[in-house]
Amino acid sequence: MAKAFFRLQKFLRRTQFLLFFLTAAYLMAGSLLLLQRTRLVIQQGLRGTSANQALPVPDGMAGVGVLDPRTLQNPRAGPRLLVGMDAMQEPALDQRHSPRWLVSRNSELRQLRRRWFHRFISDQEPMQTAGFKVMKHTAEHKGTYVGCFSDDSRERTLKGAVFYDLRKMTVSHCQEACAERAYTYAGLAYGAECYCGNKLPATASKPEECNSECKGEKGSICGGVNRLSVYRVEELRAGARRRRNVIYRGCFRAPENLTDTFPASLIQPNLTVEMCSEFCSKKEFPLAVIRGQECYCGYPTGRFSLHDGADGLLCSRTRNASSTAEGKYCLVYQTPVQDTRCTDRKFLTTKSKVFVALSSFPGAGNTWARHLIEHATGYYTGSYYFDGALYNKGFKGEKDHWRSRRTICVKTHESGKTEIEMFDSAILLIRNPYKSLMAEFNRKYAGHLGYATDRNWKSKEWPDFVNSYASWWASHVLDWLKYGKRLLVVHYEDLKQSLIPKLKEMVEFLNMTVTEDRLLCVENNRDGNFKRSGAKQKDFEPFTQEMKDLINRYILTVDEALRGRNFTGLPREYVPR
Repeated sequence: MAKAFFRLQKFLRRTQFLLFFLTAAYLMAGSLLLLQRTRLVIQQGLRGTSANQALPVPDGMAGVGVLDPRTLQNPRAGPRLLVGMDAMQEPALDQRHSPRWLVSRNSELRQLRRRWFHRFISDQEPMQTAGFKVMKHTAEHKGTYVGCFSDDSRERTLKGAVFYDLRKMTVSHCQEACAERAYTYAGLAYGAECYCGNKLPATASKPEECNSECKGEKGSICGGVNRLSVYRVEELRAGARRRRNVIYRGCFRAPENLTDTFPASLIQPNLTVEMCSEFCSKKEFPLAVIRGQECYCGYPTGRFSLHDGADGLLCSRTRNASSTAEGKYCLVYQTPVQDTRCTDRKFLTTKSKVFVALSSFPGAGNTWARHLIEHATGYYTGSYYFDGALYNKGFKGEKDHWRSRRTICVKTHESGKTEIEMFDSAILLIRNPYKSLMAEFNRKYAGHLGYATDRNWKSKEWPDFVNSYASWWASHVLDWLKYGKRLLVVHYEDLKQSLIPKLKEMVEFLNMTVTEDRLLCVENNRDGNFKRSGAKQKDFEPFTQEMKDLINRYILTVDEALRGRNFTGLPREYVPR
């Protein structure tokens, strides 16, 4: 008996040691693999690319059709044309003409997939988003805590500007952002959302209902579910710049009954733009309308849409009018107050029956189109990738699984038969390749809002980038034309020029209905938070004649392919003269 017990004890000791050894080996192997993957992603950067799926470029354009991928073996060889979309094949990879940092376009897209360690990379993007500047986190809050207030997405408590920081929100962040715009109150909700305003309701909620910890500051409370932690904002420190930008919108014919059109008004002798703008800002309206000595505040509506401007000379006569009957025209200014009638967004309550893609080549304005769609429909858009910078600033669909069907549409830059046929329909967004290439090059080297340096543009990376990406621009459109089941083609330039008509088409394609006032609100907030500030002019032409010849041939190919599918061809500004 003792001998059997001794053998059992010996066996258990060996088994325990073996389990301990296997567990330690497993943990070490996993740690090494994680470190290796993280190092590779950091070295390759956020987006490496390649000429995979690149289209060949013929020396001349003898006819219309799709280029034979076999000519990739020698891009400078004579043209091989395959007439008709059905003859299109997957192009081969040409490693000889790819720069060393372009390994595979598919590997570039994989780097954007939802790997949890991608968050280490996304945080490195420059923090230049409108609304927040990079600031030190301070434990002390500058403003005075007012209390906890209820908040509803349909009727906001603070109706001024709105900001998001879903990872790094602090009380100081929110207070600074509201103070820069001269708001009286800063309110925080859900631990990550910041609202500014000048008026508060008479009654507050229970203090314990504000119980969400700030995402970027442990131990601090940033509101709760439908609850705002409100602070009275103190004056900015000496030398700090206030953003009290009042933008002139133009001269317009005054509506027949101004008091019915605009909710607030003021009659003031010697009225100035500053006086009217300040009055409307305190009333939390985005428009300040001046007619003579009268000031009106409100929103763009069907009665007053700001679409039909008048000659400014007509308004100069109105400025001297002493009575309402004399002035038929009015001056309109945009106040610093944000139009919040269309800022509420949510996930679909039931899974969408139609799986819709929002497809574009990188740099073609996909993020801007998502901003417009989300604010027009009130529903989040999803993404095939995970971009921490976008998620961090309010695109909550970034973190949702792209096949959840809880979003109104899904962003993708993918092409190829398998990737395209996963979707039931798609909005195909196309932008001038010259603009797209420059926008994507800027993003690669300076983030969503920055600009690449002159050194980047003059390096050998730029011509390598153009040679690879120009073919991708063409193959992306051609693949979606061939494999897409149901397409709505939208040209970026048309959307920019005729925002409401084109946005209506997109919303109807998504099987949604929206009010005219909501569309006018979107138009009033058209830029969003990811628009580069102005067009940074370069003192040199980035495109050589060889690059232009290359891109122009792709333009002709895509233009003919669109017309062959009974779509409108590319805008005239694309086509080489």
